Amino acid sequence: MNREEILKDRYSEKFDKLRQNRMIMGHYRYGPLKENCLPGMVDTIASLEKRLDAYKRTGNTEFLTDVANFAMIEFMYPQHPEAHFKATEHDEGPGIVGVSVRDLEKLAE
Repeated sequence: MNREEILKDRYSEKFDKLRQNRMIMGHYRYGPLKENCLPGMVDTIASLEKRLDAYKRTGNTEFLTDVANFAMIEFMYPQHPEAHFKATEHDEGPGIVGVSVRDLEKLAE
């Protein structure tokens, strides 16, 4: 499979557009992002968690676009004291909750 075929059912342009629209609205509502990410200002991780909880409570997928935005903001302006990017091997990551299609295929072998 090529990149486009893989992303066809693994990526949502609509989600990305909705997410971008909320970043633009956030600029007008809250002010410059870089300034809001200064120490003592917006807590991006707590804000992300608050929106994930709101999604769990309501099912409103708008909150998922906010979760993605706060994850991106934390990536851009990290507040975690040990923030870094390190590509990890499969066995180093936290994994998923539940079972994947590949797991079932392996069991069937």
